[in-house]
Amino acid sequence: MSRTATLALLFLLFAQDGWKPLFNGKDLEGWTVIGSASWRAEDGVLVTGQDGDPKKSGLITTKGEFADFELELDFMIDEHGKYNSGVYLRNAPGRAGRSGYQVNIGRAAAQEYTGGLYTNRWLAKGDEKDEIRKKLDWNTLRIVAKGSHFVIDLNGKNVVDFTDPAPDPKFLPKGVIALQTYGAEGHAGWLKFRNIRIREIK
Repeated sequence: MSRTATLALLFLLFAQDGWKPLFNGKDLEGWTVIGSASWRAEDGVLVTGQDGDPKKSGLITTKGEFADFELELDFMIDEHGKYNSGVYLRNAPGRAGRSGYQVNIGRAAAQEYTGGLYTNRWLAKGDEKDEIRKKLDWNTLRIVAKGSHFVIDLNGKNVVDFTDPAPDPKFLPKGVIALQTYGAEGHAGWLKFRNIRIREIK
């Protein structure tokens, strides 16, 4: 089966049971790039990095906005230092930084906990001992956001089930989904995403 036919089949499967693919595997249609970091589609994978310049940073955001949803994606991240990323939930459209909740992707050794839930502080640290994340390999992240209640699974294992007892009201309405790229310690790192899909909760 050709690569195009395979992607078409995946889109058909994703469309079942209310799932909607967010990344078509071919280009950045449906997304908005904010900042100076590089984003590109490559063989069904969304690839980001600094192209040799660690000062580059930014986000890629959905054009659609979502409030309550189930989100799934696969990721693979560089292993250098404090290099980390994140998934911003209900972010303000056009905003270059985080404006809502963040589900972190990083290395616990650098106090950047994969699957951890963050605002201006850690609400839950997720895979705090870095025992579930696979290094330099694909990992699957599942995020369920319903109001101030969040369930986060990493590679099929639950790492967060948390209800924010005092949510900031601006964190709850619809917003975009944003993926973060991040350079650190003079190092231009890389990050990859694939199989990004969402199912809204009514």
